[in-house]
Amino acid sequence: MTEPGAARSLVFRQRQTAEEILEPSPWSKLRRRILGNHSFLIGAVILVAIFAVAILAPLLAPHDPYDQDLAKRLTNPFWHEKKIDPEHILGTDKVGRDYLSRLIYGSQISLLIGFSTMLISGVIGTVLGVTAGYFGGRVDMVVNFIINTRLAMPVFLVAMAAVVAFGASLTVVILVLGLFLWDRFAVVMRSITMQARDLDYVKAARAMGCSTPYIIVREIFPNVLSSLTVVATVEMANAILLEAALSFLGFGVQAPTPSWGLMLNEGREYMFFSPWLLALPGVCLFMLVLAINLFGDGLRDVTLERER
Repeated sequence: MTEPGAARSLVFRQRQTAEEILEPSPWSKLRRRILGNHSFLIGAVILVAIFAVAILAPLLAPHDPYDQDLAKRLTNPFWHEKKIDPEHILGTDKVGRDYLSRLIYGSQISLLIGFSTMLISGVIGTVLGVTAGYFGGRVDMVVNFIINTRLAMPVFLVAMAAVVAFGASLTVVILVLGLFLWDRFAVVMRSITMQARDLDYVKAARAMGCSTPYIIVREIFPNVLSSLTVVATVEMANAILLEAALSFLGFGVQAPTPSWGLMLNEGREYMFFSPWLLALPGVCLFMLVLAINLFGDGLRDVTLERER
């Protein structure tokens, strides 16, 4: 007969072997984390929908967003009872342009500004942060001085001054925001790089005689990429809001470009008589920024679970 202790040991080994065999793959674990993270899923679904609308704008827009028809100005949307035009289901603006078409094309402007600003500021901030965090010493002191100088400059006021000096246009807005929204990238990348440079795999690369560019690009950067993507989503949402605020005040994208911020500016004088001129672009802007923030929060949670 088998002794009770030996039987229990045999059962334990069999159970452990079964668990090892049935252990899910890394992709299965990642899929479970993503499907279990509601913030990530909701943000991703909304973002994919907005991206699809922006890419397919020429096919989805029922009219040219620049076509004017003063005979149809301020037509009400479909839920109103008076002055409804079936050709314009969301009505028209003060010069008779189809509001649905302008909202659809406005998504292109917001996404373009968000991505362009994120790329420009991300490159600047990442280079400064990784350089300061890896080398330390005087290099870190110089980069810290640059970061503190940037933080002392209010982005919104500097952007307004730049627009006044160089003229208001889409290119100027992208460049100004991209050159002044890199500080969060730099601070986060500096902190993470300072932690990563003292880890064993970096020390091993140095001991093997690897060059500094190789260590930074091949050893450190892939391990800080997850934090970089989270910061990128935050800065993208921030850039979209800043552009909308500048356009609302007349310092951003200029007419007749269909920007959501500019549409808010054009509709504010009709807020008591045609409030939907303010509500519709405001809702679109809110949904886009909300989706980016939800996606960023969910990405952070999924990444932290993976690192554990």
